[in-house]
Formats: sequence, C-alpha cells, structure tokens
Amino acid sequence: MEKRTGAAQRTKKAQRPQKRSSASRIMIIFGAIIAVMIVGVGCGFLTATLNTKADLADIRPPASSQIYDINGNEIANVHADENRVPVKMTQIPENLKNAFVAVEDVRFYEHSGVDFRGIMRAMWANISRQGVSEGGSTITQQLAKNAYLTQDRTFKRKIQEMFLALQLEHQYTKEEILELYLNQIYFGQGAYGVQAAAKTYFGKDVEQLDLSECAMLAGIPKSPNYYSPMNNLQAAKERRSTVLDQMAKYGYISSSTANKTKNEELRLVKSTAKTGEASYFVDYVIQTMIEKYGSDAVYKEGLKIYTTLDMDMQRAAEEAMKNLPDLSEANGIKQPQGALVAIDPHNGQIKAMVGGRGTDMFNRAVLAERQPGSAFKPFVFAAALENNYTPSSVIDDKPININGWEPQNYDRSFNGRVTLRYVAEQSLNVPTVVVAQDVGIDKIIYLGREMGISTFVTDGTQNDGNLSTALGGLTRGVTPLELTSAYCTFANNGVHVNHTAIVKVLDRNGKVLEDNAPESKQVLKKATANELTSMLMGVMVRGTGAGANIGRPSAGKTGTTSDYHDAWFVGYVPDLVVGVWVGTDDNQRMGTMTGGTTPASIWKAFMTKAITTMPSKNFDGAYLTSVEAPTSEERVDKDGNLIDKNGKLILDKDGKPIKGSKYSKDNNKPTEANNNANNSVNNANNTRSNGNGAPNNKPSAAAPAANAPSAPTPGAGGKKANQ
Repeated sequence: MEKRTGAAQRTKKAQRPQKRSSASRIMIIFGAIIAVMIVGVGCGFLTATLNTKADLADIRPPASSQIYDINGNEIANVHADENRVPVKMTQIPENLKNAFVAVEDVRFYEHSGVDFRGIMRAMWANISRQGVSEGGSTITQQLAKNAYLTQDRTFKRKIQEMFLALQLEHQYTKEEILELYLNQIYFGQGAYGVQAAAKTYFGKDVEQLDLSECAMLAGIPKSPNYYSPMNNLQAAKERRSTVLDQMAKYGYISSSTANKTKNEELRLVKSTAKTGEASYFVDYVIQTMIEKYGSDAVYKEGLKIYTTLDMDMQRAAEEAMKNLPDLSEANGIKQPQGALVAIDPHNGQIKAMVGGRGTDMFNRAVLAERQPGSAFKPFVFAAALENNYTPSSVIDDKPININGWEPQNYDRSFNGRVTLRYVAEQSLNVPTVVVAQDVGIDKIIYLGREMGISTFVTDGTQNDGNLSTALGGLTRGVTPLELTSAYCTFANNGVHVNHTAIVKVLDRNGKVLEDNAPESKQVLKKATANELTSMLMGVMVRGTGAGANIGRPSAGKTGTTSDYHDAWFVGYVPDLVVGVWVGTDDNQRMGTMTGGTTPASIWKAFMTKAITTMPSKNFDGAYLTSVEAPTSEERVDKDGNLIDKNGKLILDKDGKPIKGSKYSKDNNKPTEANNNANNSVNNANNTRSNGNGAPNNKPSAAAPAANAPSAPTPGAGGKKANQ
C-alpha cells in the first residue's frame, strides 16, 4: 500500500498556531470517529451476533433480477445461474495468491480478520483528503461481505462484516480463507472465482496462468466492469501495472520482472457477440448496479430495476447504426465501429444506447475515450459567450504564432475578419484558438467539467492545459455518453442534469432501494445557451452539418480528427440530444470520412424516426439568424499570398503573387473583440481559471509538442478534417 506524505512544513512563525489548530481539529474529529466506532461496535454486537451462523451457511435461495424499460415492460431477466468452478488451493499459482495479497490486503497473514492498523490509516487518509480515498477492508472482510451479507453501505452492515470476519478467522486457517475468497470473488462477464475467470479471459485452467495473467486477474475485482479486459483493455493493462508494482514493492517479484511483465501482450479469448435488443444498454445497467450493490445483489437477490430506456427510440438507434460502412477488420471485428447515445436534456434520462455493431462486448458508448475534434469547439464558444463575446463578435482569421505553434485551417488559407457565428458554422481552427487564448483554456476545461466531462487531464507533463484542447486534442479523449450529456446543457437553457439510466430499484420484497430524482445545476447563463444554440442552428442549415438537416428546428456540431480516426456528430432538438461517434478500434484511418458524412447521416436517420411523435417546436429563446460573411473577398494562403474567394492567387501587373500587405490593411480594422484577441496573441497570455470559474492571468502554455499523442497535427482541422 502506498505511503502517504504529510502536509509540507510551514516555515513562517505566524503560521504555526494555525497549523496546531488545524491539527487539533483533525485529531478531535479523528477521536470522535473512533469513539463513535467503539460505541457502534458495542451496540452492534448483538445484532451482528444474531446474523452469524455456526456453519456460516447462506440459507436464502437465489432469485433472478428483472430490468424494465420506461413504460414498465420487461426487457431483460438477469439469471442467478453462476459460472463458478471451485478449485483447491494447490491448483492456484503462487503468483495469483501473492498478487491478490499485495493489491488487496498486504497484512493478510498478520491480522486476525480485521486490520485495525489499516482502518486507522484509511480513516486518517480520508479525513486528511476530506473524502473517501482509501478503504480498510481485509480479504477476510471482503469474503464475509460477498458470501453472507448484502451490499448495503450502512454502519450496521460494516459491523456485521467485521464480526463475521473474526468468526471466519476463528473457524478457518489463512490458507482456507484465501481459497474461499479466490473461489467466491466476482471477475465480471458472469465469472465467479479464479477458475471461471481464467477460462473466461484466457481460455485456460487457473494453474496454467503466467505472471502477467495473474496480475491482470488480481486487478479486475476492484471494478469488474471497468477493469475487465473485454470491456476496457487499456484500463485493464494500467490496473495490471499497478498490481505488478505492488508485488514488487512488497518483495513478491523484482522491479525488473515487474517492468518486463508490464510490456507483455495478453492472449485473450475472443469475446462473444451481444445478443438481443438493447444489449449494450442492458449491460450498462447491470454493470452500474453491480458497482453500486455488488454482483450477488444483481444475480441472486431478485432486484426489480426500472430504467429510462425508450424501446421505440432504441430500435430506431439500432436500425440507424446499420448505416455503418464496411472498411476493414481488426481482430476479426468489422471496422469502423460506432456508438449512439440519446438523452432527454431536461431530466438526463438515457433514451437509447448503442455501443457497437453487436459483434463484441466492448460498449464504446460508455467506455471508448476518443478525440472529439471540432465537436469540442462549442465549449470554447460557450466560454467566450460567458466572457462577453457575442455571435457577432469579430475575430481576425490570419496567421498566428504561439510559442512556435502555428495552427492552420484545413485548406491552409485565412478568411480575414470573421464573426464568431461564422467560425462555428465553418469550423475554423485559427479563430477558435485565438478565442480560446483570450478566454483561457482553464475556463473552458472548468465549464466542460461542470457539464459532466470527467476525462480532462490537468496534471503531469502531458495534460489538457494547452491550446490544442480548443481543437479537441485531449490527452485522454471523451466518451460518447459524456460528450452527449454535456451538450444537453446547451439544449436545456444552460442547466446541466446528470445523465442516468435508472429510474427506480426495488428489492425482492418490494422495498425501494433508490428512486432517482434528477440532479441539476445551472452551468451557463440562459442567454449563453440560447446564443450558442443559435450558432449551432446555423451549422445545420449552411455549415458543416447541413447533411444532418431534418427540416425542423435543430442544432448541432460536427467533429473529425485530423487523421480521420474519429468522426462525430452531436445534435439536438428542444427535447432530445443525440451523439453519434464513428471510428476504428485500432485507430486506422477511415478514408476521408468526416463528421458531416456518415455520423451526420446516422444522426438524421435516427432522428427522423425517433421524433415522429414529438411535436415540432422552436427552441426557447434561440433563433436562426443570418451569418456575416468575411468582410473581404481576398484571403491569404499558407505562404502569405493573397487569394480570391475562389482560392486563386491574386497577381500583380508582372504576374507575381501579391503578398498579404493588403490583407493587413483591409482586415485589421479594430473591434473590441478583435483587439482582445490580438492582444492575447501578441502578449502570449493564457487566461486561466483559478478553480471556481474566476479567471486570473498566467503565462501561456507551451505549444503542443509534435509527438504529443493527443495534440492535433499542426494544420489539422478546418472545414474538412476537423469539421
């Protein structure tokens, strides 16, 4: 387990009393918690004792859980049958035993079922961090919880867990407890126990697992959905590295062995195809419930789960996704793959979800973190509108140099003085960067987080605190679910409602376990949301998203990465927001597919059917207006030569290209927004957020490095590749 460092020493004498006061408060809180815990242990002793059995047997019969759509129709029955093949301790490799001990309970062989030292350490860490950052459950406690108790997160259940753990330690040896645990624990994909997991993921018996495979399996139970290599191979590999590091830290393997093993490829069993309607959505619901209540609750305790799914929309989504072309294969799976998510912006309810072609188990709608390209630009525009820009604000589209980085529009030309509305409609890169520099990239990231995007990276040498983020060059990317949910803020007058797939959950006795009410927050001013929607309405009519026009009020944005790995269309009508992503699992180029082609056509095909019962209505306060074209017919190409509106060179009387001096004369007429942008570029200032939305000025971040994995290729984007 990681060693925790204390707070840095304060050197000024004036600060010392404050330090003692802060430490005293923490100790008082810590002492109060210990006292409550002791009292709770005493009060809970009788209850805990009454809930334990001499033979520790579970007498409750298992029951299947049912999943229902928004109209109360059953869409899935989650069977209680288990994929479990118990094995003896002698069959389990030492590496697998050691991996679990190292990552789950390093003092397993020292404590008596409850690691009070570990509990104290975890409590101190959680108090210091003002949140839950560590847990103190031992392997024995986890066995007690998984085998004999519900997954209720209550103090009573925790006390019961502790007493059961002590009883287990009294009744069984350490080796027997570890054997029970390794045969009991859930590994995702319906696999219980290490033997079933070995067969499910690697197609071999547990005794045949090598070190890499042992480390992989030991990392899964922390979050069987997220860390399953069938669902999220990259996350599974990162978790494997954590397990290997822990094994090296506690002397089970050497550091050199750990580093070597991290680079070994995994030979996984090919995942089976999804079957049945709404299979990706059903899987998402099951995994959400497992994360919250545990696998036994879902597979054994007969939950009734009422969801937000609209089956008519779901069928329309699955039909629309049949429009994916067949370009290639990767690991036997047709490419490109795609994802579609539909959300009601007013309550956050997920109405439809497709996570792929249905030929594998990877739910790309929820788990695929992909580069959004220009589909990210609306967050730049939203920050600008919050910062006193208007759709008519004028920005110079001309060559700029930011610490050696020279962003380009796709066609390597420049348009002169353009409005923010025109920038949005034609998806121009250079003015977007100018605006982002003026507003501050941290303000943009702050708003994105407030709208539900959780994948921003703000620490480390490679992070999103640079201007390439404005063009959708994120370090990790974003999932279709989170990007679609964020766009809901624009459609809902600036109010963000957390997305959800669950309406209500009942236990087998009809007791309500949860009854979800939407959690909402005003993130943008209503005027900002309306102005942005107005701009994105123009994208649908005369901009890069014209191919998605459905003949009724709608707004949206295209996005395509410069290497044609990812293509997006995210759009909305007043009561429904839909995001479509198309891309290849192996990051191969998709020809010249853009967000305005295949994703836009899938979006249009879905919307045409999904909204047939919705009355056509206007947005509340957002209207389509005319667009101001560039103020000069002459533009400048990448070499600084003047070109006309048709892209042809303008020549002097001797037939030589005219340089951009005329551009400077005609197109640098000052406006307030233009002066702000120019000052930002010339002074290389990057306005940043201090964490609560208030800006403060700091030096501009360095231009993205050429080899940065998520930074867009200089010159990428514009009307084609980043539209």
